[in-house]
Amino acid sequence: MSSLAITNIGELLTNDPTVGDGSPVGRLTGAAIVLEEGRVAWVGPASQVPAADSQLDANGAAVLPGFVDSHTHSVFAGERSDEFEARMAGQRYDGGGIRRTVAATRAASDAALREATAARVHALQSGGVTTFESKTGYDLTLEGEARLLAVTEGFTGETTFLGAHVVPEEFSHDRDGYIALVTGPMMEACASARWVDVFCDQGAFSVDEARTILTAALFRGKEIRLHGNQLGHTGGVQLAVELGCASVDHCTYVSNDDLEALAGSSTVATLLPGAEFSTRSPYPSGRRFLDAGVTVALATDCNPGTSYVTSMGFVIALAVREMAMTVDEAVLAATLGGATALRRTDVGHLRPGASGDLVVLDAPRVAHLAYRPGASLVRTVVRAGAVL
Repeated sequence: MSSLAITNIGELLTNDPTVGDGSPVGRLTGAAIVLEEGRVAWVGPASQVPAADSQLDANGAAVLPGFVDSHTHSVFAGERSDEFEARMAGQRYDGGGIRRTVAATRAASDAALREATAARVHALQSGGVTTFESKTGYDLTLEGEARLLAVTEGFTGETTFLGAHVVPEEFSHDRDGYIALVTGPMMEACASARWVDVFCDQGAFSVDEARTILTAALFRGKEIRLHGNQLGHTGGVQLAVELGCASVDHCTYVSNDDLEALAGSSTVATLLPGAEFSTRSPYPSGRRFLDAGVTVALATDCNPGTSYVTSMGFVIALAVREMAMTVDEAVLAATLGGATALRRTDVGHLRPGASGDLVVLDAPRVAHLAYRPGASLVRTVVRAGAVL
């Protein structure tokens, strides 16, 4: 059996509150961890580390679970930097640029899409992401969405069908016809996707339209999630709770009733501060969600129009600086929170039996992720017990 001991860890975050300092992040100092056959086998004081086939000396660095990025749009062609510049000059984001990416993606070859996606995935993984979700949604034709799903499946098992991203130009006068396509032949062509998602917001799909699409997904036995309340109080949060979505993502605008509904449900609020940064929209208060008892995840929302972000460290820094979250809360949301949003119990923590996914920082404390925004702080990434 192959085993790896990581020793001389300065600060270890396990996300196991039963160990260490008893906090939600389960902080240990002077610690070690042993991975065996791709899973966590032992966690404890470095002085008591069991023998292993190989060792990795952390040299006093911080170690934490691999990031779980539960919301990306990593498969696309083209770029929209001109829109970013316009927003920085004061133009408001309205969701209209998605069709530009649809046009570029439709025109791209399979090889070009795979190459571009591979580069983004490499950037995510180099920044410590060991599990990530990725959506379709930038072709919006039956054959095209199936093509995007096939590319996505080459990189992650957490695949999402997002045919209901926006209504494409050719259906602008036949919304019902497009929804029938999404809920019928298109969803069937993308049946291998684990998740079905809908952009339920201004300029995209109404609550009633989103309910129709997600109900069709549930009928087909799919798991569901939802983009909601990014552009206003548009009802997406309440719909997500009503239908039992695993997560409702963005949540830029939420009422106290929305928070109460989330707190009483299993639906995770996935906050995407990269989108607020890139659109100059108001940041939602992470403190408000946490104080209400809502489970929170943080994700990159990597996409070409509103959050061309591949650094979870940057997302954590934004959450701490702009959303009133502590470092521990932000790191927990970017690891265990993301895992909960994907309904995964094997990642996002370092309890014995978990997948051996972890990050060794080039820093003595995890707080450096927010303390030094923009710095390249990931020294080593381990996934399923293998050093990448």
